[in-house]
Amino acid sequence: AVAAGPMLLSAGTLPRAVAVLSFSVLLSARGAAQRRPAHSNLSANCWSHLHPVNMFNSYNVKFHHSKALTSPYPGSHIERSHVPEDKVGWLTEWKDYNPVEYTAKSVLAGPSWADPQINVEGFSPKFNERDGEVERKSLNGLYVVENGRPRNPAGRTGLTGRGLLGRWGPNHAADPVVTRWKRDGSGNKVAHPVTGKNILQFVAIKRRDCGEWAIPGGMVDPGEKITTTLKREFEEEALNSLQKSPEEKAKLEKQLQKLFSQEHFVVYRGYVDDPRNTDNAWMETEAVNYHDETGETMDNLPLEAGDDAGVVKWVDISEKLELYASHSYFIKLVTEKRGAHWSEDPGSECHE
Repeated sequence: AVAAGPMLLSAGTLPRAVAVLSFSVLLSARGAAQRRPAHSNLSANCWSHLHPVNMFNSYNVKFHHSKALTSPYPGSHIERSHVPEDKVGWLTEWKDYNPVEYTAKSVLAGPSWADPQINVEGFSPKFNERDGEVERKSLNGLYVVENGRPRNPAGRTGLTGRGLLGRWGPNHAADPVVTRWKRDGSGNKVAHPVTGKNILQFVAIKRRDCGEWAIPGGMVDPGEKITTTLKREFEEEALNSLQKSPEEKAKLEKQLQKLFSQEHFVVYRGYVDDPRNTDNAWMETEAVNYHDETGETMDNLPLEAGDDAGVVKWVDISEKLELYASHSYFIKLVTEKRGAHWSEDPGSECHE
């Protein structure tokens, strides 16, 4: 079995001598992504990349981020301070580290999805815990807070402040992977002619902003359960629920309830290597597979692209799919879990 994300251990669970090695994916970014209007610029979907996470003991988690070191910062002309590879980790002393400070005007304007600045009167965030309606816990465990500011668990980025991200610390997203078996006109499952394995399909959206195929997803609203976000984002992006009448929306809700309330598979949970990340704010996501085994639930749902998506359709899954690297990895894990077709080459691995 492939671990969905880094496993964090408390200091007392392992002898110090025991080394734990775990691999995971960190998403990153390849173009500006627009989510729901209330969450301008807050998607992980248009930017993705594969990176191993090396957990070398129960005290320190070392991430290898690269997209979070790129310049200029998205949507700006801001250049990050250069961070040599050997100085990314916070454990490496660097007295002369002098990062650039930047928070976008769109964030400073105080939209509902953004925190105030740290020193604003009346704002005293509770980091590493649920803070009122806002989830400030990280999916990767505890993070350090220094001088009132959270510290990026993956290391230095050459930029302080929040950039385009609304929250100090983790900014949580959710990606629903909705699947079904490909079937012929008689309703029988279609097997791949070479491997003999059944072909799995998933609902994909083609994003308007970057023109690439993606898993529909978005940001977690304050006070919202992750399961609610996954369902809501799917409705908005793949079924265009925001443009439906209350009656139509209620009908969609009823049909989807069966799919989203059944047993599901968490594909990945954790840190996202993203060019919008800073020393004090970063992206995290949870990708979850909802599978319609009989096909009956999704057959009656009219796929219709929402505001952020140009096209939405069922796509046959194989390694030939050109998705963001991280999304391809998520999809591959789902095929392994379901015993579905992935590659004609039995020795094929997931490549960047």
